[in-house]
Amino acid sequence: MKRILLCLICIFSLLGSKAQSYNELVEKAMDYTFKDSLQQAEELFREALRLDPYNARNALLFSNLGTVLKRQGKIDEAIDSYTMALNITPYATAILLNRATLYMEKNLTEKAYLDYCNVIDLLPNDKEARLFRAYIYMKRRQYKEARIDYNVILGIDAKHKAARLGLAMLDQKEGRYIAARDGMNLLIEDYPKDASLYKMRANLELEQNLPDAALLDLEEALKLDARDADTHVMMGDIYLQMEKKHEAREAYEKAVSLGIPRMELMEKLKKCK
Repeated sequence: MKRILLCLICIFSLLGSKAQSYNELVEKAMDYTFKDSLQQAEELFREALRLDPYNARNALLFSNLGTVLKRQGKIDEAIDSYTMALNITPYATAILLNRATLYMEKNLTEKAYLDYCNVIDLLPNDKEARLFRAYIYMKRRQYKEARIDYNVILGIDAKHKAARLGLAMLDQKEGRYIAARDGMNLLIEDYPKDASLYKMRANLELEQNLPDAALLDLEEALKLDARDADTHVMMGDIYLQMEKKHEAREAYEKAVSLGIPRMELMEKLKKCK
């Protein structure tokens, strides 16, 4: 009887030691994560997982490991780690969103699409999942579906900038130029210091064959960001189209001075002679 009791004491002692070691590894790993000591954090997370592979908390560990790997630029390994976490907790929307983001970085849009759909099935009003699914629909030219997702977001948050911009772009793609321009005008009213909005409206105006209006918007964009080389290239293209070769050359030369390789613009510069 004493021997049995002694054995039980030893077993529980070992189990307690094991649990304590697991917890200690996790705490140290989290501490290293907060300190941006990512390699050390990765090693400790992996050690904890090896120590107790059936621990109920391992879904969280795989998720944390995935985030640490992502921050180190180890995208494929991070995806694998998030997948391991989802094998344990398949309805964890935060992990689905994290994996979907990495799929988008890898241009694996179909896999990302499935993750975003799963999130929306669980959380129909999730704005991030709706926004990125709408983007994927836009790439597929499934404009009706994209419009639904954008409208759901705007039903939750009427001022959501990205969704409003998405709808304006969608209107532009579908040839609804008045609606697209109205949407861009309202965005610029709300965000007058965003140079990218003026550039986008300039693109819309070019599609409508309004080069003078486009030039005015590009000038406004340059007032906000004078060192945007791409804006100078856009202006050069418009001037060249308008047969204003001197102005076009000046715009292209300015773009070169701001970092655009001269070889990229050589053909355009030749047309300015």
